[in-house]
Amino acid sequence: MNNVALGRTGIQVSPLCLGTMNFGGVTDEVTGKRIVAAALEQGINFIGTANIYNQGRSEAIVGQALKETSQRSRVVLATKVHIQMDATDPNSSNNHRRHIIEQCHASLQRLQTDYLDIFYIHRPSTQIPIDETLRALDDLVRAGDVRYIGSSDFAAWKLIESLWVAKEYGLNRFVCEQSAYHLLDRRAERELFPMTQSYGMAVTVWSPLAGGFLTGKYTRDAERPEGARLSEVNDWADRHFKPEAFDVTEVVLQLAKKKGYNPAQVAMAWCLHHEAVTSVVMGSKTMAQLKDGIQACEVSFTEAELRSLDGVSAPGRVIVPYYIDDAFADFRPHRFSWI
Repeated sequence: MNNVALGRTGIQVSPLCLGTMNFGGVTDEVTGKRIVAAALEQGINFIGTANIYNQGRSEAIVGQALKETSQRSRVVLATKVHIQMDATDPNSSNNHRRHIIEQCHASLQRLQTDYLDIFYIHRPSTQIPIDETLRALDDLVRAGDVRYIGSSDFAAWKLIESLWVAKEYGLNRFVCEQSAYHLLDRRAERELFPMTQSYGMAVTVWSPLAGGFLTGKYTRDAERPEGARLSEVNDWADRHFKPEAFDVTEVVLQLAKKKGYNPAQVAMAWCLHHEAVTSVVMGSKTMAQLKDGIQACEVSFTEAELRSLDGVSAPGRVIVPYYIDDAFADFRPHRFSWI
């Protein structure tokens, strides 16, 4: 597994990032620690979690796993802040100083570490001016609690604003953006990817399998398989079940059969193929999924194969929108300006 540069920072990360959203939930502690140890053995040095994942249990499992493997210093460890942690406390969410600093310290404790390599803002906010957020993050960097800061699901214009504010006020800037990107939602190619390439920002991709839809487990005429992530009938799951989405999945299945890989490996490899993508977040729930996902790094494409995928999912096209809110809104002004 060949490491790649994390944007303009100079640090090297694996092209696959171990995502741990399921740790402490469907993935128990014992399995989670085994997955972390196996990922490190296979050359993955990039691990992502968040304070909200199972209310901190994911961070706790990751922290214990790294302690037991004694490899914390070799890992680029990332976590996130933004989403409400306490339903009874109105100040336990969003991108203001109080929440950011409080949750950074809580994450450090759960992760059993003295510093975070990357501290992401989990979602943008129209309620908190960006200078408030960046100043708090900058203070954490200067205090040694955080090495680098990142954003998640920010539109290109919001990232440009953040870079402008960081320059004006002499603050540390975002070095990495984590965005939804897969064959059913290619909006990131329109403005986000050109922007991150122009300004030297790394991009990590979440949900490369579109919630598991691109694995081929769902078919046009069959009932949704019981226990699968998209089996529940709700707005988010239902939006995947479109004829156009099945068109994409069927091409992925054809390519997988032709190339001797499974559809998940092909879908992940397609994300890695884009030159703007630094690393793909692989949310392994089981050891089998981890071993499976690692092979995505072996998959390559011919120009004809890429054209066949573009034929059912054109560059920049959105078939199934992921996070139809602030993240990819064409324009939604801040409630408060940073000026």
